[in-house]
Amino acid sequence: MTNLLSTPFKQILNVSDLTRLTKELLETSFPLFWISGEISNFTRAASGHWYFSLKDDRAQVRCVMFKGRNSLVGSIPREGDLIEARATVTLYEARGDFQLTIEFMQPAGMGRLYEAFEQLKQRLQAEGLFDQSRKKAIPANPQRIGVVTSPDAAALRDVLTAIRRRYPGMGVVIYPTPVQGKGSAELIAQAIQLADQRLEVDTLLICRGGGSIEDLWSFNEEVVARALAACRLPTISGVGHETDFTIVDFVADLRAATPTAAAELACPDQSQLRQQVLQTQQRLMRAMQSLLRQQSQTLDYLSRRLISPVQQLQQQKQSLQQWQHRLKLAMQQYLQVRHRRLEYVATSLQQLNPHQVLARGYAIVQKQDGRAVTDASQLTTGESLQLTLHHGQAQVVVEKNKPSEQ
Repeated sequence: MTNLLSTPFKQILNVSDLTRLTKELLETSFPLFWISGEISNFTRAASGHWYFSLKDDRAQVRCVMFKGRNSLVGSIPREGDLIEARATVTLYEARGDFQLTIEFMQPAGMGRLYEAFEQLKQRLQAEGLFDQSRKKAIPANPQRIGVVTSPDAAALRDVLTAIRRRYPGMGVVIYPTPVQGKGSAELIAQAIQLADQRLEVDTLLICRGGGSIEDLWSFNEEVVARALAACRLPTISGVGHETDFTIVDFVADLRAATPTAAAELACPDQSQLRQQVLQTQQRLMRAMQSLLRQQSQTLDYLSRRLISPVQQLQQQKQSLQQWQHRLKLAMQQYLQVRHRRLEYVATSLQQLNPHQVLARGYAIVQKQDGRAVTDASQLTTGESLQLTLHHGQAQVVVEKNKPSEQ
């Protein structure tokens, strides 16, 4: 950026250069910051942009808040409202007007409330009061539902209407307490403790309709958070609107966007239950019919395999006869084989029988001591020998010995 102090004296700036340099100087010197003041001369242009001034007892400054930013503000500010705004300093070059561009605004004092909210939230979170592991499951089919709220609040009517619409016979126990004003936080905590002591409901709702952060502040108090964390009942928070968050929302077992949504989460829908029962009944009927068909087919299959005792005896008799016939054939074949073997052995034995040899005219020559003579050299003249013939025996004497020549 050009340094105005170092510009030569004779260099003359035109108006556009001056406004441009001033704009750069302002925007680089003032980063995003917070400012508070009273709104005056508020105008809403056809384009949707807001133009107004912020003032105090000694000065004022022009402001603009463009449509994309002011659409996030909950309500249109009014003349005389004290606000806190996050802004940047800029210069509208076309007219050379110094102004603030507002990025966000809220009623004055809310900054301190948000700071207290964040400090308590961080402290309780560090203690583990928001941990998912300590969250209790919400009963699917409660018998009674408890409601901690003001008996005159519209939130109670919304809750009761939703419960009657979803489950007309559901029991409801109301634990009345102020939900706004001085001392209301302690009374809300006492109502929660009373419900916890009685244990007469299955689910406990903590409800309040929408409002500003100040209106909902009782549900950001530590005493309420501690009472809710110590409660043994499953709890659902339904405080404010969908965009509202309180400490109670983080401590409760389940957060609902509105009191009506809390009632819907706690109370089953009777029409849906009927539909579920009907669907279950239909599935059961189909399953039973399928099972009966399968069992019928199994019965038909087994009946075809079932045989009467007479048939069983007949089959066993036939099987026994078949085995008898096969055994008889096997024995016959075995005997035939053994018979042929016996004949073969008998024939071989007959051929080896020495008496058969003797029948062809041969004789067995033995000495007196019974030794058989197989060589003439074994004999001496005059020796007495015994001859065994095919029929009978004889005694002979050796008259002459003629050994064979080698």
